[in-house]
This record gives sequence, C-alpha cells and structure tokens, in this order.
Amino acid sequence: MNDDRLPSVAPEVTATLVEDLSPRLRKRLDAAVTKIAARPKRRDGDTVTIEVDDETELRLHAPGGVVATTDAITCGCLLAPACVHRAAAACAAPAADLPPEQPVDRPTAKAPEPDPSPAPGSVTDPPPAPGSASDPAPAPDPASPPEVASPAQRAAADALWSAGAAVLEAGVDGAGAVTQSSLLRAAHSARLRHLPRAAAAALSVVTLLRAARAGDPSYRTADLVTALAELLSTAHRVGTASGAELAAVRGRARRPYSPDGSLRLYGLFTEPVITDSGHGGVRTWVAAPDGRLFTVGDVAPGGVGRALGTADRAVRLGESALTHRELGRAGLAVSGATASPDGRLGAGKGVKAVTARGAAWTEPPLAALWETPPSEQAARALRSTARYADPDGGGSDLIFLDVEILGAVAESGGSCLLARCSSGVLVRLTVADDDPALAHRDNVTLLAAAPGTRLRIIGRLVPAPHPRLTLLACSHPSGEGTIDLGFDRLRRADLPDPNAPVHPAPQRPGDFGAHAPLYLLERRVEQTVPAGRAALGLLGDITADAGRIRRGGLPTAAGLLTALCASAARRDRDLFGRLLPADTDGFASHWLAAARYTAAVAESLCEAAWEPAPERVA
Repeated sequence: MNDDRLPSVAPEVTATLVEDLSPRLRKRLDAAVTKIAARPKRRDGDTVTIEVDDETELRLHAPGGVVATTDAITCGCLLAPACVHRAAAACAAPAADLPPEQPVDRPTAKAPEPDPSPAPGSVTDPPPAPGSASDPAPAPDPASPPEVASPAQRAAADALWSAGAAVLEAGVDGAGAVTQSSLLRAAHSARLRHLPRAAAAALSVVTLLRAARAGDPSYRTADLVTALAELLSTAHRVGTASGAELAAVRGRARRPYSPDGSLRLYGLFTEPVITDSGHGGVRTWVAAPDGRLFTVGDVAPGGVGRALGTADRAVRLGESALTHRELGRAGLAVSGATASPDGRLGAGKGVKAVTARGAAWTEPPLAALWETPPSEQAARALRSTARYADPDGGGSDLIFLDVEILGAVAESGGSCLLARCSSGVLVRLTVADDDPALAHRDNVTLLAAAPGTRLRIIGRLVPAPHPRLTLLACSHPSGEGTIDLGFDRLRRADLPDPNAPVHPAPQRPGDFGAHAPLYLLERRVEQTVPAGRAALGLLGDITADAGRIRRGGLPTAAGLLTALCASAARRDRDLFGRLLPADTDGFASHWLAAARYTAAVAESLCEAAWEPAPERVA
C-alpha cells in the first residue's frame, strides 16, 4: 500500500544514527534528507519501505507506529549500516513524543492540545509504575530544605541550553539535521533525568525547524520563537528553581487525573478539533453549578473528516447514550468523576454517568457565566493562555459575552466581525478554523450581514493589543436555542432582517490602528530565528529605534534592544587578530530576556485593552 507518511522515530534513535556518521557524510546529510523525503514509499503492516533508487530499498520497522531502535532502520546499499540513508530517513520522519511511562507532562501550546490517549483508569491504561506521577506524592517535611535539581539534571539542562543557543546562532537556514540531532540527544538525556517539560520543548523546536525548512504552509515564525524561548527558559530555571517551582519546571509525563466525586454537569457547546499533526475529533464543553468548566473529548488520527463524523458519535463517558452535539445542549449526572487540572474528564471504568436535564444559557446555573465582567474574564483567560505559563495551571481561555453585531471590518489578513459587548468594549470576532468543510466561515459571514443583532456568544481569547476572540458558539438569532458555529449552519432566514444592507462598522484608530513601539523589539526577536545571530549583527546603528521605544514609555525595551544588537555584533579577537568564537551563551541570554519581556508586555496590553474606557463607550 502506498503511503507517503513515515512512522515516528524515537529521538535517541535519530541522534545515534547522526552521531555515528563520518564528518564527510554529515556534510551530505541535509541533501540526503531532502532526497529521502521525496522518494516513493509503501507500507506493509508495521514496515515502511522507501525506494532510495532502482536497486536500493530502505526499511523502517515501526511496531506500534514508532521506530524505537537503530536496528529497526535497515538499508540495502553497499555502505550499510554506515551509510547516510538510515540517518536521513530518521531525520525525515517525525520525532516521536515522550513515552507515557515517564513521570512528566508536555507543556501545552497557546491553545490546548488534544490528547488521543485513553484517560488514566481506563481498561487500556496500564497500572502506574512505583514512584510514577500517578502515585500520591509524599508530604514534604517542613523542617527539610526545599528540593533542588540534582547534578545530573543540571548537566542535562545545560546540554539543552547549549543546543538551543546553537539554533539561535545558526538560524533556521543553518539548523540542519546535525543541529537537530544535538537537540534530540539533549531531549533524550533530559527525559532520562526526569525533565520532561524541557525535553518536550526541545522536541517542539525540532518539529518546527523541520516544518520551516520544508516550507510547510502552517509554519509560523512566532511559534518557533515561543518554543525556543520555552526551551531556553526552562533549561535555565532547572539550575535556579527549588521546591514547588522545581516541580513545575520539571513537568509531568502523564496528565494527572484526580477524583472529583459526583458532578452535575450542563452542556454548553461542541467544537471541532483539528491539529497540525493530522488528528481530528471534537471537544464538548460542560459546566458545573459552581462555574467550573470541563471538557469531554474524542480526538484521534483522521483530520477534518473524523471531526465531522465524531460529533454525532456517543460520548465515551459512563452509560450515557448522548452524542457530543446532544451533550452540548443536555446535561449529565456523573459519579466517581476524575478530572485533570485543565478540566478534562477521565473516562475510566469507575466513572458512572447518566443523561440529565440541561439548561439554557439564560437559565441558572449557566447564566452566571455571562455575568462576570469582560475584563475579569480576559484576565482569567490570559493566565491560562500565557505563552510561558507553568503547566497544570488549570483555568479556561473561554470568554462569555453579550454583544451587539456592528458589521464586518477590514484587516490586513482579510475581514472579521466587529461587535460591541455590554461593557462598551469593541471586540473583534474571528473565524476559529478556515477549513471549508466546517461551518465557521459561512456563519461569521452571515452574521456580518446582520448589524444590530444581539447575541450571547462564547469565544476563545486571542492575545492581542485589542480585544479579540475566535467565535465558537452563539445563541440563535431568533432567541431559541444555540448554534455550534463549527457544525451548525445558519441560514439567511434565521437572521432578523436578511435584506438589511451591510453598514460600515465604526472604526476608532485609538482602539485598533495604532502600533505600540514594542513591535520594534518584537521584530528583532523574530528576525533572529530564521536568519541567526549574524542578521542582527549587521543592522548597524539602532539608536533611532531605541529612542523611539524610549519615547513611547518603554525604557526597558529600549535597553533590551540595544543590548541584544550589541551582543549580536560583538566578536572579540585574540592577540594575533584572529576572530574568537562568538559568545553564543551571552547572546542567547539577551535574546531570551527580550522574548520574555515582549510576551509579558503584550499580555499586559491585551489585559488593559479589555478595560472599559470612556472613548470605547458608545
């Protein structure tokens, strides 16, 4: 069977194969990776065969979908096993995630990543190993000093720092397979030393580097900036953290689920989940009477087609026969519930759930979700979506608003829906997913043609200098029922006046048009990632930019920009006038400080934008 997808390869396998290459073959590795990725492939059970040429075949044996040993990659060429083909195949394949038995957890991205694995406690879940994260942690002795990282953990963190700094030095264009293998080796060592958060950040960097070098259209430089800063920050904190902070820096291999007793849950809405890794499914949001939000998900490989089909499948939770879309409007009574810190409900065999009556958004207890001021909701959502927040922080990034639709407003990347919420703040509502198979785009377009419509909406916060949400669900324009905007399709007959003309929405330059001078530092931080340190070293005099930032009221940003560019341009010489190696660690420290500062200021500007102000009130 022809299949262009390669199986995942364990990081240590890729690192070992690259390290075993001779210096001559390492120089040819990047070209070999490109060649292998373009060659025909076929799958036969757990084995994928790549036709290197007319006479040579390369085989990857991946039981369970993962190549776990170097011997599982074999080549038929005359130079095997010392050939470049085996290492090239490993570098062309995606890096496998961390094994689940390690006591650590991957950091979440800006939006929560789906978890296709069974919930702890299910019939397919193996019993936890002694000393794993599933066991209750022993109570700390108040008299003992706080725990600090071991020498082995500090050494592993230093290796991760050096590998991340090398990526910044070289940039995307220079971070080829050899640089990536150093990151993978450091990630493997960190996993063995129980530093899974840093190891997962390194794997994310490798994945994004490969996407950038392959020209993947879904790649964004901002994502690689965030991943690199997370890697460097976590590696640095290992040596300085202690006690509870050290536990957060280490992370967890498994998402912990804890008992939550009996829960009475009320459905809110169902959203499609489509990931860049090819997974698809749904996530249904439910609320408890005390306002806590939970999710019930079903995500597995399959893309948008699986997302559309799963919405009408039964929820895998207890004895409930509800489908996901039905649960979004009904209720559940759950006993023996288990939940993770981010609100995911476990589906273990001890969980019992039966169908119960739901509640309208205008009825208690759901109506209380819309009574919290928008500024407080935005502050709460920012805490859960912060780019460098510690994992297991909990909280939700959803915003609940009563709005009046004002119409469409043009943006550089297209158009979006402008609305005024009850506090008078103007909010931009954007499409959650542009896939034409989903209903998001068509629904937002129809709503934009009905200015004056009043709706109760649920959206996901988008951190930006102005109030911005991705629109997920809304009340029906007629006032009867609700609309899951990813699945349900509005019709013109549903709108109050389908013949109403589209009026231009009010535009206040003070709200949306102005650029804070912070972007002068942000663009230098982002410029480093694709082009490397040398790109900043060639900028020359940046006094004008630093002065503009300082006049904008951001003296710290001006100092960080000056120090970053000076560090990039600094190259010392020895007594004979020869250039000494660049100070990659020093430059990485300056870059990390600038990246973390810009993220913190951007989040502060986002939070401030949600505060009602006289100029935003009609």
